[in-house]
Amino acid sequence: MALLEVENLHTYYGKIHALKGISLTVEQGEIVTLIGGNGAGKTSTLNTISGIVPSAEGRVILGDEDITYLKPHLIVERGIVQAPEGRKIFQRLTVMENLDMGAYSRRDAHEIAGDLEFVFHTFPRLKERQNQLGGTLSGGEQQMLAIGRALMARPRVLLLDEPSMGLAPLLVRDIFRVIEYLNQHETTILLVEQNALMALAVAHRGYVLQTGRIILSDTAAALRQNEMVRAAYLGEH
Repeated sequence: MALLEVENLHTYYGKIHALKGISLTVEQGEIVTLIGGNGAGKTSTLNTISGIVPSAEGRVILGDEDITYLKPHLIVERGIVQAPEGRKIFQRLTVMENLDMGAYSRRDAHEIAGDLEFVFHTFPRLKERQNQLGGTLSGGEQQMLAIGRALMARPRVLLLDEPSMGLAPLLVRDIFRVIEYLNQHETTILLVEQNALMALAVAHRGYVLQTGRIILSDTAAALRQNEMVRAAYLGEH
């Protein structure tokens, strides 16, 4: 049984049919990536899994529990945690306060300190800046904080939405190294990323979305060799 299973998901924004029967799985310990152009439905898929956008049809199953119609905060408590597109950190809170907010729904206070230590080990810059306001951090540091805040919720599945957006190439490589590091430390990840080349380099499997539908799924290695993927998403003609 997959850790996360999405079955025939349909989502609307008003009369706009954004997701048209999305089905995917994420196994324990995998990195699975969703790639596609702007407007393909990648973020909508993550937001529907998170309960931020309600699904009109279909199911989201985590482990053996149907979580389709749970409120977003209950989905976080179950273990699906999103680091959103655009980071959306709390600008007027300190780094430490942002990280504390990530652990807000947890009941295992005695284990939070260990997770904070892991976040600081993963992102030493955050430890250096723990008393600094989130809004004064650089773009790369804010991305680290967004991921760190999500990790403080102890996710069973970490949803990463465009983690490299707006970052300089060197920082992009750093973020993807972190994604691999987290996965090596048993974090299961569903990754949405415009940089398809980098995403397919770290993922185990991938799905290609186009106008709200999955048009292709395969191992990441096979997708990197697929002619359509290479032409449309990897910039090879």
